[in-house]
Amino acid sequence: MIKILVISGSPTAESSTDILLKTTAEAVVQGLGGSSYGQVDFVKLNDFQFIPCQSCGKAPHDEWCVFHDAISPVLDKIAECDCLIVGSPIYFDSVSAQLKALMDRCNCFRPANFDGKEPGQDFVRLIKRKRPGAIILVGGEQGWFEGARRSIAGFFIWIEVTNEGMVQYHSKDFKRTGEVIDSGATLEQARAMGSKLAETLRKSHD
Repeated sequence: MIKILVISGSPTAESSTDILLKTTAEAVVQGLGGSSYGQVDFVKLNDFQFIPCQSCGKAPHDEWCVFHDAISPVLDKIAECDCLIVGSPIYFDSVSAQLKALMDRCNCFRPANFDGKEPGQDFVRLIKRKRPGAIILVGGEQGWFEGARRSIAGFFIWIEVTNEGMVQYHSKDFKRTGEVIDSGATLEQARAMGSKLAETLRKSHD
């Protein structure tokens, strides 16, 4: 079974971000041949209460973080998934606070190389395999997406996820929840992204 992890940084239920994430994930499962081959786990970060990174400077050894709270199981899911799809609304030219807090808590996916475990490397790569991933971003008509894209793309590199692309949507009415449902072109882009991820997964799991 191929594990597809979907992480939403949107605080709004049934938001355009969530719709695009779910549409992409559904296309991945369909491209893999159905639910017998692909399993989707949707994580809504706004449902979790967890502390931000405390910059403790300690190596977590066999764990992902020295702190244990509601987000700990999500860190395990990030490590175990075969495909990762991350989405966020654009806030001040970057990702939401919910998503940024999660990303910071993943700092020790590459703990500092205090013991010289990987000569020539400043950080130890605890995850040795690459997994495909994609980015979903939703902003206003004048929204600037590059800041958020760079933030998630850097996060992907840190946790060994290859960035297969991005779907972005410029919302025309921020007061209307789930507005993207009327944008057939954007939904089709999400499906195409899901199909691309499925093709990549099929090749790596043959």
